[in-house]
Amino acid sequence: MSGVLYFDGNCGMCTRSVNALMRRQRTGDLHIEPFQRPGTAALLGVTGDQLTEAAWWRDSSGEVYRGAEAINAAVSAGMGSRIPLGVYRMPGVKQLQNAAYRWVASHRYRFPGTTPYCAARPGDC
Repeated sequence: MSGVLYFDGNCGMCTRSVNALMRRQRTGDLHIEPFQRPGTAALLGVTGDQLTEAAWWRDSSGEVYRGAEAINAAVSAGMGSRIPLGVYRMPGVKQLQNAAYRWVASHRYRFPGTTPYCAARPGDC
């Protein structure tokens, strides 16, 4: 399972989180892109407003996930194991992770982070 995790490149916490994922991946199957890149919403088949609400995963087959499911898919790709995605899909776990994800996503600019991806690479966003 390989693909791209699209994240908020203007968010320092989001940038720190994807950098940590990239450092820990074992497969090379996990790639990251800021969702601010032109054409991302169309590529994912969502509106611009939907795009900014969550992180997104698009796997090599074209399947798209959002939010907590996207993060679990990215972790699975980086680990080379479907276990994180399988655990996410267990009854009760999905609802709990989705609720936690929504809260974190709606407060993401309040968390400490690093220099946002788009601030460090303005021509990339």
